[in-house]
Order: sequence, then structure tokens, then C-alpha cells
Amino acid sequence: MLEIRNLRKRFGDKVALDDVSLTVEPGRMFGFVGANGAGKTTTMRIAMGVLTSDAGEVLWQGTPLAFESRASFGYMPEERGLYPKMRIADQIAYFGELHGMTSAAAKTATGEWLERLGLADRGRDFVQDLSLGNQQRVQLAVSLVFDPKVLILDEPFSGLDPLAVDTMASVLSERSAAGVPVIFSSHQLDLVERLCDTVGIISAGHMVAVGTVDELRRRGNRRLRVTIEGANPNWADSLPCQVSSDVEGEWVVDSDDDQTVLAAAMAAGRVTRFGFDEPSLVDIFREASS
Repeated sequence: MLEIRNLRKRFGDKVALDDVSLTVEPGRMFGFVGANGAGKTTTMRIAMGVLTSDAGEVLWQGTPLAFESRASFGYMPEERGLYPKMRIADQIAYFGELHGMTSAAAKTATGEWLERLGLADRGRDFVQDLSLGNQQRVQLAVSLVFDPKVLILDEPFSGLDPLAVDTMASVLSERSAAGVPVIFSSHQLDLVERLCDTVGIISAGHMVAVGTVDELRRRGNRRLRVTIEGANPNWADSLPCQVSSDVEGEWVVDSDDDQTVLAAAMAAGRVTRFGFDEPSLVDIFREASS
């Protein structure tokens, strides 16, 4: 289990992180979301030892994270961390050897990942000749080639086309199902909502919400959606809550008292739809970050 506890970090007068904590359990995927500059990348860089924190600690399996353990982590930075004038296959194998693989094992694993990521025919190409999306695939292969114990990925879906997004999502799900703790940041909240077991929302260096998507939804602002045939537009005037209507015959009611609202709706006409709209992760993010 990877634990980040009470991280604090300043850059001059700017507070980048203020008491940031999160946990990523084995076989779970953690989605880290926040606006640009919120603190996601700083947190990941501290976890990987690229930056040092002013306070707090990073633990792996209950003990402070050391260099030897970090060497077993797969890291994908947001910026391209590749050698542009090096051939793709040679580069992936080289990073595998840096993580302790034998040359033969690194070459075998490189071939497997090139095939898996749809780059089998590009192994002899130079990185600089690839599209940004294919460079992103190579960067993922570099983080996976040595079979890491943890994956820390900063905006891994950035610049990918829909097919590449599906491939990336499939690979991350497979690694998570194999017991690897996975943490990734993304601005694509639909992907985070679909893939992640747990989500952390960071704003201005503060963790403002952490939990499963269902837990965060329950904390969000649920609204009743009601459709009534033949109702007077003023049917809800007696309700002690805010009611709005954008579509004729359909109302959105800001209330958790569903029984009172249902009784009023049934008295007003024939109810053809009645239920809560669950807030999306986008809605939750907006609420938590405001």
C-alpha cells in the first residue's frame, strides 16, 4: 500500500501543498483530479523523489519510501521524458535495464509491450518521428516494461485519440486487477469516473474530497427530476425548496424529501418520471473546488 501523509511544500511565497494525504491500496486505481496548478504533479514528484517535501512523508508497505523501493515504481511524467533521437525499442529496453532487468529479459518485454500498445511495427523508428499520442504510448511502455510494483502516472491520457485511450485504459485496468496500486491524474473526468475505485480532488494545495465515486456522489447535491402530465406550472409553489423547469412538463426539485415532493406531484397530475439525478464527477469537482 502506498500512503502519502500530511505533505507540505512551498515554492517561495507560494504554498503548493498544504497537509495533503492519500492512500492507494493494492489492486486499486486512484484518480487524482484538480485544476492546473492545484498540486497534483508536485505530489507525484515528491512520491517519486524528484522533489523533497517541507513536511510529511511517503510510505510504502508501512515504512518510509526509500530509493530501492522507488526503483520498483513505474513513473510517467506529464512532460515527455524520452530521448528523441533514440530508437523506440532500444529506449524501452534501456529503461528496463536501468530498473535491473537483464538485456535479454528487457528485449523480450519490450517486444511484448510494443505489440500490446500497437507499436510493433515502429520499434526501429526514432521517438522524434512519432506523433505525440504514440510518444505517449512509448512513455507508458517505459513505465511498464520492468513489471513495476506501483504505477504513478501524470496525465497519461493527454493527447491520445479514442482508440489509444481505450488501449491505455485497458492496460491500467489489467495492472490494477493484477494487484498493482495505480495512481493517475487526469482532466478527463469521465475516464476517472469510469476507471477509478477512489478519487481525490485537490484544490489550491488542499485535498478537498477523497472517496469512492459513490461516496462523493452521496456528498454531492442530488436533485429530484419530476415529469408530470397536465400539471399546473405553479403546482410546486407550496414546496419549501427551490424548483426549476427548463422543459415543459418537467421539473428539477432541490430537495431530499422525496415523499413530500411525490405527494405534491401526484396531486398535480399524472407522474411519468420521478427520481434523483445523481451528480456526475464533473458536478462534484465543481462543488468541491468552489
